[in-house]
Amino acid sequence: MPVTNQQVAGREFLRGLYPDEYFPDRLLDKGRGILLRLCERIEAERPADLAALYVLTAVATEEFNRLQEEFWAAGSEIETVARDEIAVDFGFVASAYGFEDADLEELVAERDW
Repeated sequence: MPVTNQQVAGREFLRGLYPDEYFPDRLLDKGRGILLRLCERIEAERPADLAALYVLTAVATEEFNRLQEEFWAAGSEIETVARDEIAVDFGFVASAYGFEDADLEELVAERDW
């Protein structure tokens, strides 16, 4: 199901990482997919509050945790620049769906990267 939120539909997730050859495009594409699936779930489930949103972002964060293994295998990793870019995109998603008060740290609390 494609996202219907126009802010999200026009967003180039992880945009700042693509120019850096350290981050393989194919893995960044997978990261974009994680973020888009998060948006699809938010639209489908319509979380009523921040607690419900954090449940959804925890699932997406766990997906990024698993993706970290693929980054390592490719000689890369989700390091400081990537962590920041991912967290900013999580924050954008929260805001785009009306959760402007979401805490960035809480959005990605399950991360191990």
